[in-house]
Amino acid sequence: MFSHKPFLLFFLASGCSELAYQIAFVALGWQVYELTHSAMDLGMIGLIQFLPSILFVFLIGHAADKYDRRRLLQICQLLETCTAIFLTVGSLGDWLSVNQIFVSVGVLGICMAFEGPAASALMPSVVPAGMITKGTTISSSIYQMGAVAGPALGGIAYALSKSTPFVLMALLWALSSFLNGMIKVDKDVVHNSSLLPSAQAAPNPLCDNDSMYAGARFIKSNPLLLGTLSLDLFAVLLGGATTLLPIYAKDILQTGPWGLGLLRSAPAVGALLMTAYLSRFALKKHVGMKMFYSVIIFGAATIVFAVSNQMWLSLLSLALMGAADMVSVIIRSSLVQLATPERMRGRVGAVNFLFINASNQLGGFESGLTAAVFGVVNAAALGGIGTILIALIWMKIFPSIQQINTLD
Repeated sequence: MFSHKPFLLFFLASGCSELAYQIAFVALGWQVYELTHSAMDLGMIGLIQFLPSILFVFLIGHAADKYDRRRLLQICQLLETCTAIFLTVGSLGDWLSVNQIFVSVGVLGICMAFEGPAASALMPSVVPAGMITKGTTISSSIYQMGAVAGPALGGIAYALSKSTPFVLMALLWALSSFLNGMIKVDKDVVHNSSLLPSAQAAPNPLCDNDSMYAGARFIKSNPLLLGTLSLDLFAVLLGGATTLLPIYAKDILQTGPWGLGLLRSAPAVGALLMTAYLSRFALKKHVGMKMFYSVIIFGAATIVFAVSNQMWLSLLSLALMGAADMVSVIIRSSLVQLATPERMRGRVGAVNFLFINASNQLGGFESGLTAAVFGVVNAAALGGIGTILIALIWMKIFPSIQQINTLD
């Protein structure tokens, strides 16, 4: 796979960008909590990140299908570079306020909202024909590697100085923009869907519609996709305990920025180990039920993390959360790629990215809000319980997911 130059460039560019994001939100989360000591303000970071996804979801998908996806990625990453430079100057001058940080998070949220669907839609065009599932698995590992190294690097960098993480972010986003500009795509390569084999062979009003809303209609018409995406949305929305990590690190586990970096890295370590395992032992049978089981395990691990006051147990439960989530991510991502025609990948990807952002970022706001009302430990534990209940309910509402046997 890595001998294929377009995919190698895509892999490196995505890795640099994800590494920068992970550094960013460790540094920004710690800085905001140091300034305000407020769980609600930590939740606001997630809400501000999420708003661009829901406000521009249809425009984002339309842009990813109409314009050169590589250029969209470059523009987003150049804007991110400028934002990182602003944060660097503000940190060096020690004049950054919470509101200025929130504005910077908003700019990064807008860039993320456009960058995610564009990268997802570009990925099938840079992998060799017939290797989408393998490409999806490796692409998922990109983000996990960034999520392993980024938080640890961000925590160490912040411990050195407030400005160091932002300097690293600027360099990484600039490099990512350069690498995306070097990708050359064979526009004649189109990957047909193994789940919908006639999607590109015969006219389909859902697929041929050039409307910005066609992606949402396509997902709504497909119970398998609707059930899979909504499962992830509601399960992670309730189980967003990672937003509370600065509070756990500082007030419960009595550690510093480096400890926060370790906690932020732990889910990605588990996810990366699971990715390595699945690369060798692929999901072959009963993948639908395995997705439900992984969500239930994710919820149970969230409960363990919520009540833990020992660093080793917190790290272990977070790693288990990451491993379980990775199983769900690979199945969901493969289904979306295989079931979506090439010319609709941007619009479907935008809706998918909205669901992902809603679960992760809006889930962060939900965690901050419930923590402010019920307390940190209670909020995290209730989230884990809710995640398990969602998985059990979705098994009844969407029986077609249980019937998915293989992704081949």
